[in-house]
Amino acid sequence: MFDTSEFQKNFAQDKLLFSEHMSSHTTFKIGGPAKLMLLPSSEADIATALEIAKHVGAPTLVIGGGSNLLVSDNGLDAVVIKLAKNFSDIALEEDSLIAQSGVSLASLAAFAYQHSLAGLEFAAGIPGTLGGAVYMNAGAYGEEMSGCVYSARILVDQQVAEHSNNQLGFAYRTSSIQGSSAIVLSARINLQQGDQREIAAKMDNLAKQRREKQPLEYPSAGSTFKRPPDNFAGKLIEDAGLKGYSIGGAQVSPKHSGFIINTGNATAADVLNLMEYVQEQVYKRFGIELEPEVKLLG
Repeated sequence: MFDTSEFQKNFAQDKLLFSEHMSSHTTFKIGGPAKLMLLPSSEADIATALEIAKHVGAPTLVIGGGSNLLVSDNGLDAVVIKLAKNFSDIALEEDSLIAQSGVSLASLAAFAYQHSLAGLEFAAGIPGTLGGAVYMNAGAYGEEMSGCVYSARILVDQQVAEHSNNQLGFAYRTSSIQGSSAIVLSARINLQQGDQREIAAKMDNLAKQRREKQPLEYPSAGSTFKRPPDNFAGKLIEDAGLKGYSIGGAQVSPKHSGFIINTGNATAADVLNLMEYVQEQVYKRFGIELEPEVKLLG
């Protein structure tokens, strides 16, 4: 446990949420209360929050849209720093977008479309924020953030540094900053001039494919497992006979086996138990270990 009084002294009341249920801040709609949630509006706010947390011995967790998270039903005894609408400015600089990490990918793609810039259409339907997308090199339909991120401003140990694309060390669903204490503050996205009608048509086509193939009508964290080499997690799960399999309120989606969905009342324990069961069955049938893409917290 930690004392929250220093945060109350340094931040306006509307930036602090106490005992805030994480189920309201994750796309899974699952998760118990965080002791303190902070909604910073500037880089200075973030630096101050980290400094106070270190001083009072409070664990910290940075989240965006909560689209890739499974949070414990018991909640988090931590300071959750949420970078979302409160930290989402976008600026246009020739054919580049310079955006704060809390902007949603949908908003960023829409902004690019409005300015006839092509290259972000693939990201329009990815639920999440720019910071998380850089952190995990988010992608869809054969394209990834690594293909358009020119550089990112990173906060590490209270120092801000500009990391180039090469320094970010992008690989499949990962980057060199993943697993570290680094925080993505903003990124420069390099795009190309395009035709608005063509950009809109591509976005509409990808959205149609998502609606047809993915269980968008249910809360989930997106793809539950990473794609194994030379295979697909969803196909392995379906071939193991697990399509539609449920534990409590958690279910392997009948529409796409690569997704575990919350059918309405799933707990984190339900999801975790189902994930482990799927991993066991796939390994038993095919000798392949499925690695979670979803981050488990608490």
